[in-house]
Amino acid sequence: MSLCLRLFWRLESRNTALHLEQSTTATSADTRAFDRLVLASASPRRSFLLEQLGLRFDVCPAQVEEHEEPDSCPRETVLHNAQIKAEYVAAQRPETLVLGCDTIVALEEEVLHKPSTIEAAYEMLTKLSGRTHTVYTGICLRSVEGGINEAHYVTSEVTFHTLSREAIDQYFRVVNPLDKAGAYGIQEGREMIVSKLDGSLNNVMGLPTEYLRARLRGLGLWDRMEVAS
Repeated sequence: MSLCLRLFWRLESRNTALHLEQSTTATSADTRAFDRLVLASASPRRSFLLEQLGLRFDVCPAQVEEHEEPDSCPRETVLHNAQIKAEYVAAQRPETLVLGCDTIVALEEEVLHKPSTIEAAYEMLTKLSGRTHTVYTGICLRSVEGGINEAHYVTSEVTFHTLSREAIDQYFRVVNPLDKAGAYGIQEGREMIVSKLDGSLNNVMGLPTEYLRARLRGLGLWDRMEVAS
């Protein structure tokens, strides 16, 4: 059954929408060895956000083929990709707690992945111009020996200014669109393209740190992984 057709436990707050896909939690005995996360991603933005969060972590990028069909369900896509990344690294390091993530941009139900050319990037921003789209980040926590297997997604709503070709040209002088889902990055030149953000800024950057903090606290791991200030 498609993940889009399953029932999700929805938790809403003013700033984020959290959706629980599956969850098994470990006992304190299972998790007592965890003093750091293992990030299954080479993304410098995610590493930066974990550093800002004040967590100990290692980086071990997952060598997997991500699902990137433009007509696929965005919720299914981010959950699937986050899970396969976490599973790949957890199989190699079963004694650790692995964090897998995947972020995509979707206009209604159309998924906008990283553009392959500058012209494709122009087309994406033209499509997003003057409209509100959704940024989905799937986040998976996985530990083989700890018995942890959780996957969730978080959403943020982003509204763009109406963008002329000249405005897009100016933005591309500031930001390289070819390595970013939806052909834009929220951390650079935001005022040039974004008129409104509803939800987590960090989620748009690739890691919903608000959710991660809450979940690690729920598992009793936050104090163990937090770097002493």
